[in-house]
Amino acid sequence: MIFTGRANPELGREVTNYVGVELGKVDISTFSNGEIYAKYRESVRGSDSFVIQSFCEPVNDNLMELLVMVDALKRASAARISAIIPYYAYARQDKKSASREPISAKLIADLLTVAGVDRVLTMDLHAGQIQGFFNVPVDHLTALPILAHYFKNLGLDDLIVVSPDVGRVKVAKRCADRLGVSIAVLHKSRPKHNVAEITQLVGDVKGKRALIIDDMIDTAGTIVHGAEALLENGAREVYVCATHPIFSGPAVERLKKSPIKEVVVTNTIPVLQDKRFEKLKVLSIASLFGQVILNVHEDKSVSEIFQGDNTI
Repeated sequence: MIFTGRANPELGREVTNYVGVELGKVDISTFSNGEIYAKYRESVRGSDSFVIQSFCEPVNDNLMELLVMVDALKRASAARISAIIPYYAYARQDKKSASREPISAKLIADLLTVAGVDRVLTMDLHAGQIQGFFNVPVDHLTALPILAHYFKNLGLDDLIVVSPDVGRVKVAKRCADRLGVSIAVLHKSRPKHNVAEITQLVGDVKGKRALIIDDMIDTAGTIVHGAEALLENGAREVYVCATHPIFSGPAVERLKKSPIKEVVVTNTIPVLQDKRFEKLKVLSIASLFGQVILNVHEDKSVSEIFQGDNTI
């Protein structure tokens, strides 16, 4: 049985269409004081239940909604409860960078476990070590096959994949290997939260089409500054791809005015009409999550879906 919260219902419908089952019936509402209520309108006893809920804006409401849905499933005797979290918020708070700070990503993991989650399926975590914060299985998926497949079909010549920072080098290398091209690396510093400064470029981008790959676009400061740095170093064009289109604050205006040729993202987070613009392309990851659900339900390997040049 597959259910969806209110964060991204369209993705839930796409996933169930791929799997070939009807979307589960659940009533979710918010009381006048802000409390969230959930009630399943059909029996879930003994079911293998999957709940799709992205931690997008409003983040805390969507998190609480998932916890309430999971608790209701547990109390209704579901046999196994898998939380599908396409975008896992608080992932940038995965360690203590200063004294007296929380490790919020670990707190979220604890809340989900206590609520009754038996398994977590998520995509392109900002910090891979978050998998270790859980005491239940975590399937860490990636949108890389879908993103790389899109750019391979564009047939761009002289392409080079660019990592926006040293922390994304491995992902950039995997993308470059799928496309059969080389990589370059931007080095950035963060003087404060949501502010990035590009300080150095490692690699030759002169005369090439550069593809910056990242896990998310939040305020778009890193991406836009990176694109400008690449063009200053002789790149012909700059493309950007990222899994999670957070697009907070000035992100959309920055991207509209930027010299970036195209911005390619996925629908882990719904992109509302007022945040869409001409250079934006949104790819669906529903088929990927759908295939993973089938494999998990049938106790088959999940990793084989992402091996080689496979794409869904």
